[in-house]
Amino acid sequence: MLPWLPLHGGTLPVYEKGNVMAEAYIVDAVRTPGGRARKGGLVDVHPADLGATVLDALVGRTGIDPQAIEDVILGCVTQAGEQAFAFGRNCVLASTLPETTPAVTIDRQCGSSQQALQFAAQAVMSGTQDVVIAAGAESMTRVPMGSNWQLHQQNGIGIGPWPPSIQRRFGVKQLSQFHGAQAIADKYGFTREAMDAFALESHRKAAAAIDSGAFEAEIVPVDTGNGMVETDEGVRRGGTMEKMGEIPPISEGGSITAANASQMTDGASGVLVVSEQALRDHDLTPLTRLHHFSVSAGDPVIMLEEPIPATRKALAKSGMTLDDIDLFEVNEAFASVPMAWLQVMDADPAKLNVNGGAIALGHPLGATGTKLMATLIHALKARGGRYGLQTMCEGGGIANVTVVEAL
Repeated sequence: MLPWLPLHGGTLPVYEKGNVMAEAYIVDAVRTPGGRARKGGLVDVHPADLGATVLDALVGRTGIDPQAIEDVILGCVTQAGEQAFAFGRNCVLASTLPETTPAVTIDRQCGSSQQALQFAAQAVMSGTQDVVIAAGAESMTRVPMGSNWQLHQQNGIGIGPWPPSIQRRFGVKQLSQFHGAQAIADKYGFTREAMDAFALESHRKAAAAIDSGAFEAEIVPVDTGNGMVETDEGVRRGGTMEKMGEIPPISEGGSITAANASQMTDGASGVLVVSEQALRDHDLTPLTRLHHFSVSAGDPVIMLEEPIPATRKALAKSGMTLDDIDLFEVNEAFASVPMAWLQVMDADPAKLNVNGGAIALGHPLGATGTKLMATLIHALKARGGRYGLQTMCEGGGIANVTVVEAL
């Protein structure tokens, strides 16, 4: 048995037939700083180069032979323009990885790179592969959100993603995250002031994390050709409830605003997932073990509420309770989403998004899954925690849940 396996005295999971299940480990987890979309330091960086930055960092930091990487699974939501045409493969070709490294691009909306991680873990646990990179990259500057279907519609090509069959079934003309966020706020009675206060606290925690150096272990600086971007750009210091109250609502009469929603962001992130055999072969030390992962789907109209039943499902399937979890990362797509999760799950707010969330640090769509995982893993290590749980609301009413155990 390897020396780090019994650290917490746990037992290996087994199949129903009694066979020991292969394990998947995360050796390193990195992310770029979050660049403010359309006005930040990463606006001139091609998204494939953003992706290449984290691929190179994972290889360089771990010292693994690049030839050993058997696949790159990369999440990206808006696969158009510079993020089209085998985008994951283009990230590999823009990196220093050998041209023999395969790659695939996946879209599970905002959970794309979290799903990339889960697919990578499945590949390793099945025994079909030993070394896989799961990553995500998204430039919301250079490939605006929704442009992969809106440009078609604006030019008279097709009718959009929602055919009449979907519209009739669910009684809506489109499935909107903005409608879902407002519906959650209305359902749980969250006031504009309560959501603004949650958002303000996200900025406070993120600023404190930057000042304390909490992100130094996970951030990979980006060389833009005009200098280095080293720090998250979206954190607003000195904010007040009065200033936030001046921001108009997204919809007339609503309480969701740009101030209590996630920021449009450019960025990339990634994790290196390996088998126990690969740990031995390449003399690697794991940061965490994949303890559980699952995905569920529900109401596509309210859409963003799915992390609640997804978390319940994950806990039941893994035999865990919320008390077993030391830290939670619940993506702050909108303040109403983690607020509803906290209320329904009766979770400890002191464990939630301890270094701030997407409201302050940004939400680079397909890159957010492994971005949050990088933050979760390094926060667990810094705080001496054992288990961390990450969940993400996703377009269409889907949610991923991933639980890792620190080693």
